Amino acid sequence: MSAEAYLAEAGAALQKLNLDKIQQGARLLTDSVAGGGSIFAFGASHAFMVVEEMVYRAGGLMLVNPIYPHGMNLSVRPLTLTSQLERVVGLGRELLAQSPAKAGDVLILHSNSGRNPVTIDMALLARERGIKTIAITALSYVGKESSRHPCGKMLAELCDLVIDNAVPHGDAVVEVPGFAQKVAPVSTLTGCAIANALVAETVKLLVERGIEPPVFMSANITGGEAYNARLLEQNKGRIHYL
Repeated sequence: MSAEAYLAEAGAALQKLNLDKIQQGARLLTDSVAGGGSIFAFGASHAFMVVEEMVYRAGGLMLVNPIYPHGMNLSVRPLTLTSQLERVVGLGRELLAQSPAKAGDVLILHSNSGRNPVTIDMALLARERGIKTIAITALSYVGKESSRHPCGKMLAELCDLVIDNAVPHGDAVVEVPGFAQKVAPVSTLTGCAIANALVAETVKLLVERGIEPPVFMSANITGGEAYNARLLEQNKGRIHYL
């Protein structure tokens, strides 16, 4: 059964995620938050879905600021434009330059292949500006595909920390008898799992340091809106999406 095969492959990919790398990432995030910094996140096309998973939702850190991939998320028409814009050299540099991200902040970059210029340019500028970077990417592409950026490097070669999303080359994981192309990708699933694991571990570390984690409570729970309003006000200088 193809559905059963997908669930088995998805579960296997989740089991392969590197907990040590996630803990290292959480320490970077915790150090930034404790030092008064903010967290930024970016991904193009479907990769932006992992960014959306982290932003403005119950149980999520308030300090995760999305850098919107103008023309590269799924609201643009035609959708094929997303694949072209993420290959424009220099665009990622401008997107980051126009954001409030600064030295001491952390930038999470999600790109499954890690080969397109938009995230590579962001990683390069972040390094220049003293912004720590965490890549969520598929190491299965390194050595099998070449960078589309003039620097010749993949995203995984440019970030301070790389978390492998445990996705096979090509992303899709299910073979259907009689059909040559594999179907059913897992990169969004493992990417969101990494994102939420980073949040969970960061909150733990903040609590251990005696810092109240700025985390959203569900607005559908009694008292949630008042709780959120208090923490949003306390942290408004580090929240840039309101």
